[in-house]
Amino acid sequence: MGRRSRGRRLQQQQQRSESAEDGGKRNGAGWEGGYPEIVKENKLFEHYYQELKIVPEGEWDQFMGALREPLPATLRITGYKRYPEELAWHTNLSRKILRKSPQLEKFHQFLVSETESGNISRQEAVSMIPPLLLNAHPHHKILDMCAAPGSKTTQLIEMLHADMNVPFPEGFVIANDVDNKRCYLLVHQAKRLGSPCIMVVNHDASCIPRLQVDVNGRKEVLFYDRILCDVPCSGDGTMRKNIDVWKKWSTLNSLQLHGLQLRIATRGAEQLVEGGRMVYSTCSLNPIEDEAVIASLLEKSEGALELADVSSELPGLKWVPGLLQWKVMTKDGQWFASWDDVPHNRHTQIRPTMFPPKDPEKLQAMHLERCLRILPHHQNTGGFFVAVLVKKSSMPWNKRPPKPQGEPAEPRAPVPPSPAEPTAGCASTPSELESKLAPGISDTGAAESAEDADGSGSRRGGVCGPPPSKKMKLFGFKEDPFVFIPEDDPLFPPIQKFYALDPSFPKTNLLTRTTEGKKRQLYMVSKELRNVLLNNSERMKVINTGIKVWCRNNSGEEFDCAFRLAQEGIYTLYPFINSRIITVSIEDVQVLLTQENPFFRKLSSEAYSQVKDMAKGSVVLKYEPDPTKPDALQCPIVLCGWRGKASVRTFVPRNERLHYLRMMGLEVPVGKKREGGAGAPGAGAASPAEPEDGPGAGSPAELEDAPGAGSPAEPEDGAGAEQEAVPDAASGGDPAEAGLPR
Repeated sequence: MGRRSRGRRLQQQQQRSESAEDGGKRNGAGWEGGYPEIVKENKLFEHYYQELKIVPEGEWDQFMGALREPLPATLRITGYKRYPEELAWHTNLSRKILRKSPQLEKFHQFLVSETESGNISRQEAVSMIPPLLLNAHPHHKILDMCAAPGSKTTQLIEMLHADMNVPFPEGFVIANDVDNKRCYLLVHQAKRLGSPCIMVVNHDASCIPRLQVDVNGRKEVLFYDRILCDVPCSGDGTMRKNIDVWKKWSTLNSLQLHGLQLRIATRGAEQLVEGGRMVYSTCSLNPIEDEAVIASLLEKSEGALELADVSSELPGLKWVPGLLQWKVMTKDGQWFASWDDVPHNRHTQIRPTMFPPKDPEKLQAMHLERCLRILPHHQNTGGFFVAVLVKKSSMPWNKRPPKPQGEPAEPRAPVPPSPAEPTAGCASTPSELESKLAPGISDTGAAESAEDADGSGSRRGGVCGPPPSKKMKLFGFKEDPFVFIPEDDPLFPPIQKFYALDPSFPKTNLLTRTTEGKKRQLYMVSKELRNVLLNNSERMKVINTGIKVWCRNNSGEEFDCAFRLAQEGIYTLYPFINSRIITVSIEDVQVLLTQENPFFRKLSSEAYSQVKDMAKGSVVLKYEPDPTKPDALQCPIVLCGWRGKASVRTFVPRNERLHYLRMMGLEVPVGKKREGGAGAPGAGAASPAEPEDGPGAGSPAELEDAPGAGSPAEPEDGAGAEQEAVPDAASGGDPAEAGLPR
């Protein structure tokens, strides 16, 4: 009986696969078959948005038609690395077609490879808008409050590095996410760009701690110049790519998220510097998550915030103004036009902040029409909402005069938490938040003495460890500490001598991730992030920061220097290196990238004369374009290498090798792993000890489209950072020492 049932199941599976194949052929898209079609209908959705009139008159059919079409794939070229203009591109092909079509296999492999090497980012078109409207500059201190999976964070990092000649911009990005696993996805995305100015932290954005920095011996509260507040939302603007939304959509999602969105936006406004800019955005079209949050925030700010008019900042962008009036609908279709109409038994679900202000003058003064709602049919995109807020003065609850020392604070009546706004362990009102962190302090004059007991133990001799469990609940992996190298550490002088580092090299910014045993990897952060790390280790859980610049050789004691250069940080380090530099030609680059361990004689005479008398060890291979030869590659290249006894090799990640080979016009067979020897272009694209695709090898190009797929697969950057068993396995970059050339 069991054998018969198995036979029937196999027969049914075969019939299903054949019918799916036939259906795919009939539709002219064989690679799309095999899945039941989701019906893209939701009557309640249509009724709700038709009633709210979010779509201009006469455009409803185009709006619904666009929502039922697949979303076109879009990508962004990393601006600061290569290309000054025409940075964003889109195709009329869906993500599924790109992945499944045999005809597009090479193009898809190109996207995956270039994404992994950080040269392009797969990102939805409307998702690129909030960072652009943030108008960030290299000197700005930026907070990304809900950052995972990280596509907008990478945009912000690019803006910091607008000038490639400045290795350490004054500004930085602190990228936060409440989900520990998604933080590792965020780390993976950010590390592709190789910046020393990014820090990933793990906190609830609605009560993210107020940080301190040291200014001339005094601790001052850190206020951000720019804040990106891309809050969690119901996501009904993403129906074109997340088709499950069609059957799951309900107004209940928006009603449940409104309180959290308002708390996050309020916390962001509190941490914004006066004159700073905050962008609030959602991928939802629902005014309960959009205009209602902005209106409530403006009302409670009492003039401290105002909506900026950004209509001229993105010429060519099509958008519709924010709504001035809207109603609230329950999940069963019951409408309420004002808070007064809501019965008591609904007060736990519907809150007064969900309705527009009653006072017409107050409503007009808010200028909600300055909000931007992007509709799918206007530009063949997803749906999106953006509002740009500028801070004019301190928030009203920050303007209380400080209490004299020793005088007890006046008792306050307890404020019961709103049922629609659960505190989840956070302070329940903005004033309570501030009284816990910086009582009686205005935004402009916020400062605390260096002797503040709250930060007295945060330095601990340059060790910035995870906060104690009594002060903060730790979820996920326990992170290794961040240990700055002391100025008198004997580890550094041999490195400085071997590479003839410039006296201006900021050695105090070097850190490692272990307090015991040999230091395996050295990382570097900007001095501003060093300041943040040293003064806030008790307040925040840091997942990752810094860029890897040196790795210890397994047999380093045999050479003059125990540490070799890491490709991940070479563009940051190169301006300070004055020795061990070999200038190579474009032909040399081709040889080095396609052959395993080429002998010195295979290099050009100029490169040979430089390398033959050089001591064994790590080297820099620099290609400088010749402007008199316009047909040659006009992009400077800096590679890490190793000078052996009779040969030289490169230590470059596989996808970065493929990138340079493509730029030289060489055919790159990325689909095949090399078998044995070197020789053919691309055959040497990965060193023997190097992981083929690094962490997250499963289609990294799709990371932006896979929220929740977060991989805690960055052991070198997170938990267990200094385990000797896999010194570089998760770096996505440098191979281990096993394959050093002879």
